[in-house]
Amino acid sequence: MSDTEAPTTITEHEAQEVARANATGLQPVVFIHGLWLLPSSWDRWVKLFEEAGFTALTPGWPDDPDTVEEANEHPEVFAKKTVGQVADHFDEILRGLDKKPVVVGHSFGGLLTQIVAGRGLSAVSVAIDPAPFQGVLPLPFSALKSASPVLKNPANRNRAVPLTYDQFRYGFANAVSEEEAHALYDEFAVPAAGAPLFQAATANFNPWTEVKVDTKNPERGPLLIISGEKDHTVPWAIANASYKQQQHNEGVTEIVEIKGRGHALTIDSGWQEVADTALSFVSRNL
Repeated sequence: MSDTEAPTTITEHEAQEVARANATGLQPVVFIHGLWLLPSSWDRWVKLFEEAGFTALTPGWPDDPDTVEEANEHPEVFAKKTVGQVADHFDEILRGLDKKPVVVGHSFGGLLTQIVAGRGLSAVSVAIDPAPFQGVLPLPFSALKSASPVLKNPANRNRAVPLTYDQFRYGFANAVSEEEAHALYDEFAVPAAGAPLFQAATANFNPWTEVKVDTKNPERGPLLIISGEKDHTVPWAIANASYKQQQHNEGVTEIVEIKGRGHALTIDSGWQEVADTALSFVSRNL
């Protein structure tokens, strides 16, 4: 490594995932989680896609703990992660693959999916309820309320911020029963870096923002945006505005709204409908 080269953020486990994917010779699919979740949130998706003939990778954000228990014991590990740092982490992972991968991301993972697609690093991309990027203008009340646990305090930019159950219920689990919402909160919810939410909130006022997507790159490849009809965190207005920006690309660009679903649509009991929608688009466009 040269003096100017940044040290790698790739863990041994992630390097092994890349090596395994390359050794199989199969089409890789990389899943990118968003804030308040861990890579394990994709476990059922991995099984579905591998049964369909893919080799799946679930890299974390830099310093992600292995388990929800560890994450809640050591929330500080999530702090100070910026969108640019995390995008570069996934960039390095994707460039290590022998085949250009399919990339599927949720929430801020959906934003990251579009960033790496804009760098020409993915064969096909699916962005599920993706966080907004520079040029996406709508800011519905429910999105502001969902982000308020972080944005209400400027000091949270440098912190990791957990959600209370009530905040998780509103932002993620509003479209499921109370019983399921509690179960999802216990199984999946972890603290999250505050910085990305501040970056997204100011992206349209900051010409140097890291929260930007090259929507015009002809190497972007086919892209599907999936929106949950009842999502409070990334409502249709935001998902559709992202779609309108992406439509200028010469590649296939589609958007689909899944009825009756909130922001927890990748992890709740209806996850398979979303996964099947993604898998169908990927299979058609590879």
